[in-house]
Amino acid sequence: MQLRDIAHSRAGDKGDISNISVIAYRIEDYALLERELTAERVRAHFAGVVLGEVVRYALPQLGALNFVMQRALGGGVTRSLALDAHGKALSGVMLDIELAA
Repeated sequence: MQLRDIAHSRAGDKGDISNISVIAYRIEDYALLERELTAERVRAHFAGVVLGEVVRYALPQLGALNFVMQRALGGGVTRSLALDAHGKALSGVMLDIELAA
């Protein structure tokens, strides 16, 4: 199953940092998110795009995980030559991650 089957995402960006939250549709699915969606897995998923550190913050009371990704936007939204390098575009890519059922 894809991440998008059990969660949605919200994103923001500032400079060269992308911040993506992944929120379970149902609180019962949060444990699966917490187990499967590690910072290392997210960094590997964005290989070649995210060039810096990825830090994960758990928000169990909200059924959410927040990922702060450094050096993720080609130098920053206003400096990058990449088309649509904003965090919103990356949040859609995040939801393509395959999860174990």
